[in-house]
Amino acid sequence: MDGKGFWIGNVWIPGSLVLAPMAGVTDLPFRLLCKEQGADLVYTEMISAKGIYYHNKNTELLWQTHETEHPVALQLFGSDPQLMADMAAQIQERDFDILDINMGCPVPKVVNNGEGSALMKDPQLAGEIVEAVSRAISKPVTVKFRKGFTGDRINAVEFARRMEASGAAALAVHGRTREQYYGGKADWDIICKVKEAVKIPVIASGDIFSPRDAVQCQKETGCDGLMLARGVRGNPWLFHQIKVYQQTGNLEEKPDWPVVADMILRHARLQIEYRSEDTAMREMRKHVAWYTAGYKNSAALRRQANLIETYQELESLLKSWC
Repeated sequence: MDGKGFWIGNVWIPGSLVLAPMAGVTDLPFRLLCKEQGADLVYTEMISAKGIYYHNKNTELLWQTHETEHPVALQLFGSDPQLMADMAAQIQERDFDILDINMGCPVPKVVNNGEGSALMKDPQLAGEIVEAVSRAISKPVTVKFRKGFTGDRINAVEFARRMEASGAAALAVHGRTREQYYGGKADWDIICKVKEAVKIPVIASGDIFSPRDAVQCQKETGCDGLMLARGVRGNPWLFHQIKVYQQTGNLEEKPDWPVVADMILRHARLQIEYRSEDTAMREMRKHVAWYTAGYKNSAALRRQANLIETYQELESLLKSWC
């Protein structure tokens, strides 16, 4: 795989590496770090159509973008075609390039509302949503979904065809069912079958944790893009490492501790720009846990990091570990 780009509608994606939408992870600060490391397309956290309609105060934070992160996809979720279309039209002038519709989220509070991966049980409704949104806005509309809802309801191929016929400009497919959540092994074969079944671009998602995984996934699926999710939590360098491997065949070592510490502090400063310092430091606790996993004495560091309240405390803690 050489990492060449592809088109999603009229939007050029300059390479093959995509940052997945992850609730509580892919906020603006983290997207900027991933973009710097080589992400070719980034997704926002998922945003509720109902949240936009009811002017939820948290929505404004979720859809903030920065001029340096384009192309960026804003991900919307909901189950009412008219509401989804109306809210998409309402926000389409905001600074994003692609509108993605979430049909893969497995979280009970989303699924129990008939949203996220629940839509895989109703392809007709899912198609109506995509058709309504595609008619309502001029930006490309894409869909992210799963292998199926349960192990005995594997319908990704038929679902993909329905989404394409309804106006989707590209698809992202996670190779697990909703029933699996993130357990077991991702089924790349079903993603390959989706790729063969449609003419629009397909992005593969699931179990890409290393440069070798990325190259193998592309080889097995033939997909246009590779979506990185859990593998980049605390590891934005993975984008760069994959590109180096794609281009040279060389596997870069994991960053040494001073590089990791510098990235954590950079991440924290971006968080403070994005939120208040106390909120930013609480948010950073989980990121510190991800960044430090596998490093010497990291368990003790994580325990102390869970007590930090200021940037200065975080900086002192990390410097004492260097």
